[in-house]
Amino acid sequence: MSRADRIRQLHAAARERILVLDGAWGVMIQGKGLTEADYRGERFAAHNGQMKGNNDILCLTRPDIVAELHDAYFAAGADISETNTFSATTIAQEDYGLDAQAVRDINLEGARLARAAADRWTEKEPHKPRFAAGSIGPLNKMLSMSSDVNDPGARLVTFDQVYEAYRQQVRALHEGRVHLFLIETITDTLNCKAAIKAIKDLEDEGYEPLPIWISGTITDRSGRTLSGQTAEAFWNSVRHAKPFAVGFNCALGADLMRPFIAELSRVADTLVAAYPNAGLPNAMGQYDEQPHETAHFLEEWARSGLVNIVGGCCGTTPDHIRHVAEEVAGVQPRQIPERPVAMRLSGLEPFELVA
Repeated sequence: MSRADRIRQLHAAARERILVLDGAWGVMIQGKGLTEADYRGERFAAHNGQMKGNNDILCLTRPDIVAELHDAYFAAGADISETNTFSATTIAQEDYGLDAQAVRDINLEGARLARAAADRWTEKEPHKPRFAAGSIGPLNKMLSMSSDVNDPGARLVTFDQVYEAYRQQVRALHEGRVHLFLIETITDTLNCKAAIKAIKDLEDEGYEPLPIWISGTITDRSGRTLSGQTAEAFWNSVRHAKPFAVGFNCALGADLMRPFIAELSRVADTLVAAYPNAGLPNAMGQYDEQPHETAHFLEEWARSGLVNIVGGCCGTTPDHIRHVAEEVAGVQPRQIPERPVAMRLSGLEPFELVA
């Protein structure tokens, strides 16, 4: 089946049911007890500096583990699994001293592993097609906020540098045959705009258009992203991309995230997605929320008509996803609202002028 046909299946599935995304990758990889040698493999055996903790490099050095995790989440009931490329940009990988070729290879192999798993499970269960989402994470450098408290205008990167880093990433993910792009855990909307432009520019180069899913992060109970936007202002800022889905993930557990998902559900004229953490971390940085607890929250969101896609972020496991998939099965997806034509702008707050 061609990628275009599978994308049509994605749109059809989203009309029929609530889709399920996979869960956390970090917590699962940590549980493997990997050593520095596992992260280095043969290719990076003589590389300077520590490599342990660079989970994305496992696409090249331990692809068996990456494939195993895709399979675990698909077996648990996920419709969509993300590539293991959350930090696979030249900017983020500077921390590990990796060059552009290594970063490209991570994205290319990460996409191939996710796509191969999605194809295996679709062949095994053709009534439930699976999809590979190219994970495009936030950077460790922001365009909207100063890097120096004494200099409000200070920035560690320019828009062009961020755009180029994302451009290299999305090209490799596309060539690795992902079904859609997932710009996720967005703390800075301007960084997100650079990623959106990088994706849109691929189309001008003759690449096949792919659906875009945009997922921001509300950092605390203020209801704002780290760069200061409310949920509605964030949506107004990215709506021009005509995303397949928009939503929030990370930072908060489901109980604290609900009001912001409800607000997005009210204003977004596209699919709404949510994948919260397994509660908030305890004093040891561990997540205590049990699978049935996470599933209970997400079932309530589903039955309240707030969501079209659900999943899990930090601390969630295949067991969390299994419970979530079971609880939302058979629940009708959120109906996309029809909103009046208006001029909608945003800064930190939304602005609307109805004709």
